[in-house]
Amino acid sequence: MNMTTVERAAIAAKLGIHEQYLYQCLTGRKAMKPEEAVRIERESGGEIMRWHLRRNDWHRIWPELIVAEGAPVVPASEAA
Repeated sequence: MNMTTVERAAIAAKLGIHEQYLYQCLTGRKAMKPEEAVRIERESGGEIMRWHLRRNDWHRIWPELIVAEGAPVVPASEAA
């Protein structure tokens, strides 16, 4: 997901989270709690999807989203 620092700071303020925490989750350095990721997705109006916030394991938490429009490709080693 491409978002400028200014955009990220604005959305983080709107959502009540720290901009650096959002950055770390968006880049895969941290994984947001699943329930918080759902809240962020909802409150951002889908601008930030939960798979953006849990890059490495979103498909295990929400397998129903694997076929959702715009969902990232699941690694072949985990697709089965």
